[in-house]
Amino acid sequence: MTTIHHRYASMCALAALLGLAACASEKTPAVADVAVSREAVANATSAGAADLAPAEMQSARDKLMRANQALAAKDYRTAQDLANQASADAQLAQSKAGSTKATMAADELQQSIRALREELNRTNATSQQ
Repeated sequence: MTTIHHRYASMCALAALLGLAACASEKTPAVADVAVSREAVANATSAGAADLAPAEMQSARDKLMRANQALAAKDYRTAQDLANQASADAQLAQSKAGSTKATMAADELQQSIRALREELNRTNATSQQ
């Protein structure tokens, strides 16, 4: 009977040890993913996404905040999922910001070309008179 109790106690200890190891192995990727998403949000902010893609930036910030809360609560799976979503939202915001900036630059260039053509037309009309 004592042997059965020893085996049972050993199995319980092994299960507990494996459970702790599983938690530890989930923590590292979650912490890394939260750090990556924090960097993605910072990069998007630097790219002007807060002004040019405010909905996506707000979503990224909200998810990052919730990922940090999940990390603090040791809910590593949720933290990792939210961090990945925050990164994706931040990258989308940064892409939208870049696209908007490129469109604005192209519009300005077109306007400059139009102004130069008008000036050229006026100059040609004046010289022909």
